[in-house]
Amino acid sequence: MSVEVFLSFLENPLKRLMIRSSISPKTGRNSLESALNLLIGNKASYSLNEIILSKIISLVLNFGFFAFDINKRDAIKALKIPYFRNGLLNVIDSISKYGVNKPLVLSSPFLVVWNYTNACNLRCKHCYQSAGGPSPDELTTEERFRIVDQLSENKVSALAFSGGEPLIREDLFRVARYAHERGLYVSIATNGTLLNDNVLEKLKDSCVDYIEISLDSSKEEIHDSFRGVRGAFKRTLRGIKNAVEKRFYTCIAITATKNNLYEIPDIINIAKEIGVKRVIVFNFIPTGRGKEIEDLDLSPTQREDLLKYLYEVLTEGRIEVLSTAPQYSRVCLQQSIATMRDLLAPTHFSALSFHGRTKRLAGFLGGCGAGRLYCAIQPNGLVTPCVFMPIVVGDLRNQSLKEVWLNSRVMNDLRDRNRLRGRCRNCKYRDICGGCRARAYAYYGDYLAPDPGCIRELEEPSIQYLKSQPSLI
Repeated sequence: MSVEVFLSFLENPLKRLMIRSSISPKTGRNSLESALNLLIGNKASYSLNEIILSKIISLVLNFGFFAFDINKRDAIKALKIPYFRNGLLNVIDSISKYGVNKPLVLSSPFLVVWNYTNACNLRCKHCYQSAGGPSPDELTTEERFRIVDQLSENKVSALAFSGGEPLIREDLFRVARYAHERGLYVSIATNGTLLNDNVLEKLKDSCVDYIEISLDSSKEEIHDSFRGVRGAFKRTLRGIKNAVEKRFYTCIAITATKNNLYEIPDIINIAKEIGVKRVIVFNFIPTGRGKEIEDLDLSPTQREDLLKYLYEVLTEGRIEVLSTAPQYSRVCLQQSIATMRDLLAPTHFSALSFHGRTKRLAGFLGGCGAGRLYCAIQPNGLVTPCVFMPIVVGDLRNQSLKEVWLNSRVMNDLRDRNRLRGRCRNCKYRDICGGCRARAYAYYGDYLAPDPGCIRELEEPSIQYLKSQPSLI
């Protein structure tokens, strides 16, 4: 059975109607969620409609397991994990409403990145938040608990705390624990300088699953200069080692610039030596304080060569190496075809291998996920499409996440690749890449403009786009 047959099955309007979720007037439960709970053996009293829907969902999932060569027993075991189950609920509900789109359109975000505070103990040159001290209008602890409730109710799978430096706020641990109890996969992005034994024990108690730590150089003087505080390198390195020793899933995050481009292999080697499981190379975005160092951005050729190098490291299998540059999805696809390897990174969340089926999935996962797979929450409750795109699309103090996600014009623009402009609109890889929308906005003030970081910039310079948009010059 081919993947295409399975996707055609899902595209059938009658099948989509059959699996659409609804609220039972008798029990007040979500029918789709009840059907999945019944499928995995959760004991409860189920209505006849829930039992019938469970049989239908079981048929659809078995169809999918076979098409993608997924072990059914392993899949059912995974579905017992709340955040995994929420992710599947989101996907099934989204397909029932919108069909099988390229790239996939979700009825709620898969991931939310929460800039938990603007307070920070470093002064990084590239900081998208221009972080320093806490903002006077930051959310109260009670407001933060209510936001977690919204994320859970909307079947968000993963919550990543970022900043500023999120560890500066003492209520982080309580809110993180509450998010875990509400079924979310909880991670934290930190500069690592505060990760001593006491803090790591608190994170363990808070059920944080994943720690991402920023390291921008293998050399102390360069890292400290970039981070704005002497001694940061030593404390960050110690924090990384502490996290690994405490058995956290630990990731090193690198922001690639001309300053550290040729050090990235050394940083990856440091990660391997310490026992870090993942390295993510972030696209540099000239926003926040990053506007002041725009000249350090990589050229399209440098970025392309870097992404090809990262793919080679990924295929070695010693460490997972990803990138937030959406072009990485395209590079991985091209390199996998050229080298006859079936390993792709269609999003910055993970690399995938499906024994020949991955290439068919790449177009659905779709590269840039801003406003499509994820969104960001600011310290004061404002919502933006991603942490690097300072466009306010809603306010969780007086709006629901569902309202913001479904009704924002900006979010809906970002989900429709037909609305892209310039070469990104016409690119044959737009479904698996889409260009970095934050870079387009940072450079042109237009989130639908071409991404100036792509190698196709050399074939079709962005100046052609700018000439057609005189209001942007």
